Amino acid sequence: MTKDRVRWGILGAGKIAREWVVPGIHLSDRGELAAVASRTPGKAAALAAPYGPGVRLHDDYDALLADPDVDAIYIPLPNDAHVPWTRKCLEAGKPVLCEKPIALRAEEIDGLIELRDRTGLLAVEAFMVTHHPQWIRAKELVAEGAIGRVSAVQGAFSFYNPDPANIRNMPELGGGALRDIGVYPAISTRFVTGAEPTAVPYASIDWDGGIDAAARAVVDFPDFTLDFYVSMRLAPRQIMTFHGDKGWLSVHAPFNAGAYGDPVIELRNSDARTVFERFPRSDQYRAQIDAFNASLLDGAPYPCTLEMSRGNQRLIDMIYAAAGPAG
Repeated sequence: MTKDRVRWGILGAGKIAREWVVPGIHLSDRGELAAVASRTPGKAAALAAPYGPGVRLHDDYDALLADPDVDAIYIPLPNDAHVPWTRKCLEAGKPVLCEKPIALRAEEIDGLIELRDRTGLLAVEAFMVTHHPQWIRAKELVAEGAIGRVSAVQGAFSFYNPDPANIRNMPELGGGALRDIGVYPAISTRFVTGAEPTAVPYASIDWDGGIDAAARAVVDFPDFTLDFYVSMRLAPRQIMTFHGDKGWLSVHAPFNAGAYGDPVIELRNSDARTVFERFPRSDQYRAQIDAFNASLLDGAPYPCTLEMSRGNQRLIDMIYAAAGPAG
């Protein structure tokens, strides 16, 4: 690693890497795509093609980990592979950004935290929303008391994908709506409020083919309740609303701003006055890479640590437990 550049390797060539994260690396101020590994013939070359002939291609994941010209690794593999390959990256001396969910159970993250601390290497989960200006602003507004004491948070995230060949619908790969999209109402609520859940008094899951195709949960926090649903069997919808005794605010396109809709916060006070804060279209994946690069190159604190990730997975685990086994 030079003093001003981070050379990235991509462990796998999935859609999120191809369409979102690798373009973010390419556009980042101090990052560049250096290498791609894929076990599927042609996929690494296809991902690397737009970024010039200098990108190295590996047909073996271990070869990418051994590449001396790779400074950091991004993992977009199926969910069940996240923990073992995050461990292998750290053991190989490579800082790692792993796609969510970084683990399938909270206790798996304990070992990653121990390995991170032992190696002294950066290891984080790819919660890009925590880098978007609209969420940073939402956190500021709540902290400033713009809506008073928060007592209720509501959220929804849905899309339609019944394809049995899609990894989200494969139980053996760690599929399911809670792991794929339920993590977003969870992380955004915890990010904005700084609070941690205490109980899940209600949870229901619609099981389909061994995965949770849809889920709804009511989650108690010390001073408020989060009520949200997620589904992979409904038309697309996204919304997060924080309701306090002096007003409420809604984030209109909370998780895929730009692709889903414009980044807008609607703030309404107790006098029924409404203010819309609009944000320029912002690449939250690029912002995520910029933050990672700054952490490696400058020692800047990273906003979403493995401890934050462990708290999020604990909440998802609580929802599964409250809903009970698959019917």
